[in-house]
Amino acid sequence: MTGPPPAVAAARRAVRGALSRVDSGALVLVACSGGADSLALAGAAAFAAPRMGLRAGGITVDHGLQDGSGERAAEVVATMRGLGLDPAESAAVHVGAEGGPESAARTARYRALDDAARRLGADAVLLGHTRDDQAETVLLRLARGSGGRSLSGIPQRSGHYLRPLLGLPRTQVHTACADMGLAAWSDPHNSDPAYARSRVRARVMPTLERELGPGVAEALARTSDLLRDDADALDEWADAVQERVRSGTGGDAALDVAALAELPRAVRTRLLRRAAVAAGAPAGALFAVHVAELDRLVSDWRGQAHVDLPGKVRGLRSEGRIAFVGAPGGPEPRGAGPSV
Repeated sequence: MTGPPPAVAAARRAVRGALSRVDSGALVLVACSGGADSLALAGAAAFAAPRMGLRAGGITVDHGLQDGSGERAAEVVATMRGLGLDPAESAAVHVGAEGGPESAARTARYRALDDAARRLGADAVLLGHTRDDQAETVLLRLARGSGGRSLSGIPQRSGHYLRPLLGLPRTQVHTACADMGLAAWSDPHNSDPAYARSRVRARVMPTLERELGPGVAEALARTSDLLRDDADALDEWADAVQERVRSGTGGDAALDVAALAELPRAVRTRLLRRAAVAAGAPAGALFAVHVAELDRLVSDWRGQAHVDLPGKVRGLRSEGRIAFVGAPGGPEPRGAGPSV
């Protein structure tokens, strides 16, 4: 008997691998925009999940950013139901402006997916990111001067989110979508040069492939995997020494300077960042430049008074400790003890 086309078989195999640790009988939701990536994922999950003793549903998010988005969401729901996904729903969201349009849409989308998973009792939400998405993410973060953890890219698993297709090239995933007979919608935002990711996809990646030869996306994705291994090891090291470095008890977030100075910078900056976030500095606004200035309080201290951080938090050195306090006019940092 003839099997499925190779691209379809690869997508189904990837989904089976991602779902191998999900408990039998659980519900998994496919996040489906109607694009080729997520439609291929929906088709593969609709085939593979029931054969693994799992229930498969789908959710599409209507961002309301284009005329006719509600009708398009209804069409995606109908397609998901036609594949056998049940439940299959749409969720309308309001996209704000904080962080720019891409960030705001992403925040609204993930909030809707989290709400749907909680309401429907889903154990996992499947996302359709591909290897090319991974490569684009690495390039974008590299251009921002991000650190190793950030350059490790999109994880295969994060909480209840699974990305089965992350190891497959976009061309193969699109072929799988076509081979399943699914008609994909092309989001005009994906080709809009106003968005940095669109420019990377349409201009930067083709230029790199042309000038450096084929396989750039695969190489970038492989690099992200290696960096993730390194970042995981450094995080584990920071976990192991965190209590030894802490100075004080209870709510005091101070760190001992002498203990910090003995550690490699990559471990030390992790501990400084953790303490700043625990004190109330927003993780998304705490950049490498902030952490580097905190590190200078340990490695290059020349009497500088303090470092101002996002969230109206200050890091300062006093009496051999790095402590975190509220800046004048700001709230008391979370988990911080008395000012020193």
